[in-house]
Amino acid sequence: MIISASRRTDIPAFYAKWFINRIRAGYCTVPNPFNKNQVSHISLKPEDVDVIVFWSRNPAPLIPHLEELDQRGYKYYFQFTLMNNPRFLDTKSPPYTSSIKVFQKLANYVSPDRVIWRYDPIVLSDATGIDFHIKTYKEIAALLSGYTRRSVISIMDGYAKNNKRLREVENTYNLKIVNIADSQHLLTKLLPSLAEIAHSNGMEIFSCAEKIDFSSYGILPGKCIDDEYIERVFHLDVSHKKDSAQREACGCVVSKDIGMYDSCLFGCQYCYATTDFKKSEENNKKHDFRSPSLIGWYESKDSSQQKQLELFTS
Repeated sequence: MIISASRRTDIPAFYAKWFINRIRAGYCTVPNPFNKNQVSHISLKPEDVDVIVFWSRNPAPLIPHLEELDQRGYKYYFQFTLMNNPRFLDTKSPPYTSSIKVFQKLANYVSPDRVIWRYDPIVLSDATGIDFHIKTYKEIAALLSGYTRRSVISIMDGYAKNNKRLREVENTYNLKIVNIADSQHLLTKLLPSLAEIAHSNGMEIFSCAEKIDFSSYGILPGKCIDDEYIERVFHLDVSHKKDSAQREACGCVVSKDIGMYDSCLFGCQYCYATTDFKKSEENNKKHDFRSPSLIGWYESKDSSQQKQLELFTS
């Protein structure tokens, strides 16, 4: 079983203490996002977990716990998003310079093979055009050279959850955000440049969940939860079945996500996992690191017998 921690929220940044408590307890519970009465019990015992995939903009709070994960025998890798967008897009992301240092520290500990650099989603706008992204990507790639072997990119898609926010950004800052459907001609300049920069810095480069094939630009379709990558890095043969719960263009294999929507505090305007920033703040206040579930306190039939017999406080 592969654990995703998490597409839905930044567990390493905001819920590291909860996560390590659940590791010690050996399970967590996850309510169905669309029906909270359906609660899944997910084993986190080392013998049941093949690999943990962390998704984060700031894994620094989790780094002190990595030694314990290693001692318990877990295998894991990181999807680390690192960009340098204007604040009106990435409202509360860590400062670019500090993120570079965290990335380097993490790579030094776990190895460059196990920290994947995500430069995504790429927002094309009057303020963040082709030249901006080529310059920014080049600067970051140079600083991460030798600290990662893989870069993942995507072009921002519009979703019901982010369209209203993006329109407000356009109105507030008097700019135009370009939809990928209207900007394919721009990609002929951007994508080959990104591929060349990645390769010159010792990185392979992949796309993430793109309907458009970038292969002709030197960027192959990727999988964030990647069976081939896991086999190469960890010598494990995991499920090769595509995760049907993800978008059609997503190539990821099956995993169990232990996060919950509307609980991240970074406030990225384009985020597809957050409906409302105020709701995320309210949910975060409901978080109890002793709970089996990330937000609130949900028990399943399997976990009710264990009902926090031990409360881990470290």
